[in-house]
Amino acid sequence: MSLMDSTMLPLATPAPDFELPDTVSGATLSFDDVAGEYATVVMFLCNHCPYVIHIADELACVAAHYRKRGVGFVAISANDVAERPEDGPTAMADFAREHNFGFAYLYDESQAIARAYNAACTPDLFVFDARRLCAYRGQFDDARPGNDIPVTGADLRAALDFLILGRVPPPNDQKPAQGCSIKWKA
Repeated sequence: MSLMDSTMLPLATPAPDFELPDTVSGATLSFDDVAGEYATVVMFLCNHCPYVIHIADELACVAAHYRKRGVGFVAISANDVAERPEDGPTAMADFAREHNFGFAYLYDESQAIARAYNAACTPDLFVFDARRLCAYRGQFDDARPGNDIPVTGADLRAALDFLILGRVPPPNDQKPAQGCSIKWKA
């Protein structure tokens, strides 16, 4: 397993829009379709990455809790399926069901959206405030496969709590996400 850090999109960057197919429902969804009242979490994930697998169940719990509080969630996979066939749309839908994702899991076949977000790894998390400006980007929490730190979503939870209260998450508390590199097309 090769560990890579996220690139940390500059804070206050406007959320790039998208129109991508949801692998579970079959609907084409945009940022507007998934946006929350107080914040929107855009996550770059994939099925095979041990870092994603490590947090997937708790990620679903965090999303379920915060969706009730006005936060929108969406996951996007942009991996090249020629290199990683297990990250294709059918497997994505299965992965979403297996981990009880209550949010859309979109397929970015062209990889244009991943590039627009400057996504680098999986998981790579971006949180946008009600004005759709980047307020948090970074890790879910300090847990990694094999480090014996419990998976809690503490970093993401803290950022969302700030935004729900109308406050800005402290920039100095934001650590890069770490995970597998996105598998870019040649």
